[in-house]
Amino acid sequence: MAKSKTAETTQDVVEFINSFADTTQKREDSLALLTLMQNVSGDEPKMWGPSIIGFGSYHYKYESGHEGDAPLVGFSPRKAAISLYIYTGLADQEALLKDLGKFKMAKACLYVKKLSDVNEAVLTKMIQAGISYLKSKYPK
Repeated sequence: MAKSKTAETTQDVVEFINSFADTTQKREDSLALLTLMQNVSGDEPKMWGPSIIGFGSYHYKYESGHEGDAPLVGFSPRKAAISLYIYTGLADQEALLKDLGKFKMAKACLYVKKLSDVNEAVLTKMIQAGISYLKSKYPK
């Protein structure tokens, strides 16, 4: 089986933000997300692969036999937008998404141009719900 590129590393998180975030706004938003996600998850930030900052972890195994480790929640200050890796597959999160603010959604993440575009209280609830779900579905 191929090894996942998104594995936990020892790269310094703040150093990564300062070198990777291409604008002052993205650096400030990334530092704010560090605090928010650390407070909500209770976990220290760690680099996952070359460009994802993750908090906590879980081990998943699919019916297909594919398995691996992933952060419970995370983000990356990418060039086009900040990618938020938050589990959003819960029915009660539909209402939260309507109140979140300005974002785009993909299968595995939300994209925000800047943190002020979203409602931080709603984002916090979404993070809490996603972490709770993942911890119950994939207990350690």
